[in-house]
Amino acid sequence: QVQLVESGGGLVQPGGSLRLSCAASGIIVSINVMRWYRQGPGQQRELVAAITSGNRRNYADSVKGRFTISMDNAKNTVYLQMNSLKPEDSASYYCNAEIRTSYTGLYWGQGTQVTVSS
Repeated sequence: QVQLVESGGGLVQPGGSLRLSCAASGIIVSINVMRWYRQGPGQQRELVAAITSGNRRNYADSVKGRFTISMDNAKNTVYLQMNSLKPEDSASYYCNAEIRTSYTGLYWGQGTQVTVSS
């Protein structure tokens, strides 16, 4: 059984920073890609950033230059460093990963709330 557990959300003022973490646990053979999604109130879930096992990264246009995704393969953990936060970044942030166990499956974390407000 694979689990993804996010942490690091909270309340921050505009212009501030937060670092989200998502740790995968269980019997993991390999992780192909890890992603961060977010969903604001009344909005559709959107892809924020993704990173592959080969360290290829991509970002939503709205966060380019402000957010950085990274992965610690030894810890099966993905991070999202968020700088210059804006009120429109407020959302629930979800971790998603393609993980190979005895098969390759898609897993989701439970989400962590980020609120950017003065």
